[in-house]
Amino acid sequence: MPVIENIKELPKTATRESYGNALVELGREHEDVIVLDADLAAATKTGTFKKVFPERHIDCGIAEANMTGIAAGLSTCGKVPFISTFAMFAAGRSYEQVRNSIGYPHLNVKIGATHAGISVGEDGASHQCNEDIALMREIPGMTVINPSDDIEAKAAVKAAYAHEGPVYLRFGRLAVPIINDRLDYKFEIGKGVILKQGKDLTIFATGLCVSEACLATDMLEKEGIDAEVINIHTIKPLDEELVISSASKTKRVFTVEEHSIIGGLGSAVTEVLGEKCPVKITRLGVKDVFGESGPAKELLHKYELDADGIYKNIKESLSHDH
Repeated sequence: MPVIENIKELPKTATRESYGNALVELGREHEDVIVLDADLAAATKTGTFKKVFPERHIDCGIAEANMTGIAAGLSTCGKVPFISTFAMFAAGRSYEQVRNSIGYPHLNVKIGATHAGISVGEDGASHQCNEDIALMREIPGMTVINPSDDIEAKAAVKAAYAHEGPVYLRFGRLAVPIINDRLDYKFEIGKGVILKQGKDLTIFATGLCVSEACLATDMLEKEGIDAEVINIHTIKPLDEELVISSASKTKRVFTVEEHSIIGGLGSAVTEVLGEKCPVKITRLGVKDVFGESGPAKELLHKYELDADGIYKNIKESLSHDH
């Protein structure tokens, strides 16, 4: 049985679109929501919010560090600011301000980082942030969420609003299949989602790699390899209990992320299992290199983060185990 039926035929939406739509829904429900952008409202999709609530949308211009400081100030006045720009600028250019002005005083600011990872495509290495999860994860008290589709992204935005404290939300440019459209779907910060039970190995995936991991699992199943698939939408706090229980059952772990294998999901899972449940782990992701310019899907294929690449790497790793 496929992990998710007809995944290739499912409707697709970019999670940055989901972000813009969720902000509008939040804005209707809560008057304290303020959205700030750094001259990228059309790309980050906060322009959707601006059309409905122009008086609650602030364009700070190409001044991301300043925007971060403004949001910190607004949060001390009872507002719930969402700051929005590309992940490269939200996590990279503004790192010091996020750390010192938001993280250190533990302010209630939400960071909507779009265009993360190599799927930014033609914008190239300067804009393809494969280091943002690592940067944000190490800030004390920061929650880090990387949703896998439209439904999860909207749920994450609403959960971030309800959560007291800083939250980093990671969104993508590329349209991805809507895989969580089911009645029993429930989003909870810090709780992983088991998409398929398995006994031979565990795949922990995050973001756009979740749907690709599901397709790779279907390919493995045809060869008699029974993989467990778990969607880790929250990198921090990590669902340690689920990670340990699955790893202790299958004894073989793979992590898949559109991020550097250094400091992201792979590192988070490895740290926990290294201390509490030592098993063989293989981290699939961007391998200590910068991205390059090219169509998003071709880049995902070249960096082996699509279903074919995940399948190939798992097969090769298993062959070396014996």
